[in-house]
Amino acid sequence: MIEEPFAAGHSVIHTTDPRFRVIAAVVFSFAVALSYEFAPLIFAFAVSVVAILACRISLRQVAGRLAIVNIFVLLFWIVLPLTYPGGETYLLGPVTLHQAGIVFAAKITLKSNAILMILIAFIATMTLATLGHSLGRLKMPEKLVFLLMITYRYVFVIAQEYQKIIKSIKIRGFTPKTTLHTYKTFAYVVGMLLIRASERADRVYNAMRCRGFKGTYYSLTDFRADLRSWIFLVAVFAATALVITMEILVRF
Repeated sequence: MIEEPFAAGHSVIHTTDPRFRVIAAVVFSFAVALSYEFAPLIFAFAVSVVAILACRISLRQVAGRLAIVNIFVLLFWIVLPLTYPGGETYLLGPVTLHQAGIVFAAKITLKSNAILMILIAFIATMTLATLGHSLGRLKMPEKLVFLLMITYRYVFVIAQEYQKIIKSIKIRGFTPKTTLHTYKTFAYVVGMLLIRASERADRVYNAMRCRGFKGTYYSLTDFRADLRSWIFLVAVFAATALVITMEILVRF
């Protein structure tokens, strides 16, 4: 099953209506993504840190998630100072660094980390099943919600089928090499995986029909728009408004 290490908890954010958390995450993330100046980005980063702390989740696991993203961000720090001209230039031996590239890389770092942390705080603190039901309650297309739920349920099943196929060919003495035989073998593996996935889909579909499934998943999660949820949403909207206001004031 897909790991959901942040979903278990009793913090203020965990007990907030999931629908409100989805709306807050989308609105805040869009505001941060469209911001460009340092002041709103630093403020958004600080808000995201506060949200992470309010969740009372493992900071070590959060740092692990951030590290994966920042590996790709590191590429911007390597490329942009060398290729994005503008501002002052700095000589580091035979290498010329551009100030505009350094500034741009810093903004990308703040923006990506702020968005990722707010998504962890608001979205990753609910199960994927709850997320699917929340999207359904927010009038997202039923087919998209259904596809999300089915994918969540059976993606690990496909992974298990893949592991079975790989083990079977290794038992038969297969060793991956850069040869035509290896490429053909992996092509057969992909083909067999698609066949098994199709067969499993047919069996699941027939089993669900036998149980009277009519295209609707029912949720055991209690969706309540209580006062705490409304306060949470207003607070996030206020922070988002501040981000937008700071962006407008600094830019213009």
